[in-house]
Amino acid sequence: MIYSKQLAYLFPFLLLFATGYGQKILTLKEAVETAVNNYPSIKAKANYANASRAAVEQTKREALPNFILSIQQDYGTINGQNGPLYGLGGYGVASSGAALPSQNWHAGFGGLYLTNVNWDFFAFGRVKERVKAAQSYTTRDENDQQQELFQHQVRTAAAYLNLLAAQRITRSQQYNLNRADTIKTVVTARAKNGLIAGVDSSQANAEVSNARTALILAKDAEQERANQLAMLMGIQQQDFVLDSLFINKVPAVFIDTAATVHPLLQYYKSRIEVSEQQLRYIKTLKYPSFSLFGVFQTRGSGFSSNYITDQTAYTHDYLDGIKPTRSNYLLGVGATWNITSLSRVKQQEKAQSFVSKGLQEEYNTINLQLKAQQSLAETKITNAIANYREAPVQVKSASDAYLQKSVLYKNGLTNIIDVTQTLYALNRAETNRDIAYSNVWQSLLLKAASLGDFSLFINQVK
Repeated sequence: MIYSKQLAYLFPFLLLFATGYGQKILTLKEAVETAVNNYPSIKAKANYANASRAAVEQTKREALPNFILSIQQDYGTINGQNGPLYGLGGYGVASSGAALPSQNWHAGFGGLYLTNVNWDFFAFGRVKERVKAAQSYTTRDENDQQQELFQHQVRTAAAYLNLLAAQRITRSQQYNLNRADTIKTVVTARAKNGLIAGVDSSQANAEVSNARTALILAKDAEQERANQLAMLMGIQQQDFVLDSLFINKVPAVFIDTAATVHPLLQYYKSRIEVSEQQLRYIKTLKYPSFSLFGVFQTRGSGFSSNYITDQTAYTHDYLDGIKPTRSNYLLGVGATWNITSLSRVKQQEKAQSFVSKGLQEEYNTINLQLKAQQSLAETKITNAIANYREAPVQVKSASDAYLQKSVLYKNGLTNIIDVTQTLYALNRAETNRDIAYSNVWQSLLLKAASLGDFSLFINQVK
């Protein structure tokens, strides 16, 4: 009877094992690769970097000469008037005609055909500095993409290890429930036969309930960790079967130095470079710019050349009005210099200098944090390895003590309290073992994160 009940309780666990066995195992490398390919924030950073590259090309092309073609065809009067005016805001009519003694409403067609070329050929390096500033933005966004990629790799690996530890704790709590239920079966049988007091049965029921509650909490924590891993991988939540083989051993080596600069430091350094390059560009705004320009213009008009003396010498014919009859060209070189910009640019320089100093202090802060993290990682590695070595000893001792007390209890040589205490000790030892195994890899991951080289961790995973 006892054995059949034990098998009944083991059946769901064996069924779960069989189901997991048939499901594909998700390795840590596969989880990280999926996360890198799917996570939206990484795709966003890639798009920002692409946008910055396109902006560099756009900035380079802004240095090309402006080549403008313009065609307009109009219908209206040409009354002229002597007197000054200014086209404030760009509003006004550029009608050209004789200043006649009185207003008239003679109207005809006209046309203007214009080609305009202008080029700021020298501005004390302004264009060059604008291009460099755009390139610095590209470098910054590329470094931002790399640091986001690195951090997401670390986050995904940490989530994988957390879920693996949670699954092993769930397994340990299942074992603990099975043991508590076995004790309950023995106690119930002995109590029915009058061999022990009925209070032992109540104690056993309480322990089963406590073990079941612990298992529910462990499953809840496991589901939460699974949800986090699925979110980081950019996939729907599901039951993961993880690779637990590598976690049963410690990493082969713990490398002390990284071959590359930390991606986060690289990103913060590029932010400083953007500010410095922007400052160099701002300084060029103090100087004048020299331009070459050329205009070729052709006009057509429905008003004859003798219209000033004969106000009937015009036509309403559209084709006669827009036909080109007079042309002009103009070539020139010019310089523009807004003197008042000197004062404004000086304040811009000062503001940008403060921005650069602020970014430098942010860089120093991150550098300080990473150094502290490296020191902490070393300590955690030492402690994790020590706990890893102690865990099997603790589990074996607790298991032996539980076996001894349970045998003594079955033979009436000890009480239920002693058995319960060894049950607690064994459960605690198994939980500590599960955490200790995971902590070794978590500490290595922390070290890789602090050094900025994910390969230090992932290369140890087979």
